[in-house]
Amino acid sequence: MDIRKVKKLIELLESSDIAEIEIKEGEESVRISRGSISMPAPMAYQAPAAPAAAPTLSAVAPAAAAPAEGNAIKSPMVGTFYRSPSPSSPAYVEVGKHVKAGDVVCIVEAMKMMNQIEADQAGVIEAFLVEDGGPVEFDQPLIRIV
Repeated sequence: MDIRKVKKLIELLESSDIAEIEIKEGEESVRISRGSISMPAPMAYQAPAAPAAAPTLSAVAPAAAAPAEGNAIKSPMVGTFYRSPSPSSPAYVEVGKHVKAGDVVCIVEAMKMMNQIEADQAGVIEAFLVEDGGPVEFDQPLIRIV
């Protein structure tokens, strides 16, 4: 296909309201589109609002400071940590709550999929090791159970 024809098609596209044009000449074809291919807008998830009182430092400890005692529930994937299923819902668990093996304790969002994370043993929630809405890495400790 002649480059002059392609340039004319581009000019035609720019001077009109047409979003895309495709022309075929024998076995040759050319498709010209305006802008980028748009993907559907992902669903937004906002972290729940912080409580009126400031959280205590003992409720959220840095992951590097997790002592060897207790069992850490670790992230099975890279993503974003959430303590509740939606911004308007209460947290799955709080510090001091007793949980059984298999209880959902948090969510890790990865690629717009909300993945429920379950306790792998019974015990008491001792600390959250990640801030709500914070990024997490694979195998990073999220919650400590004793």
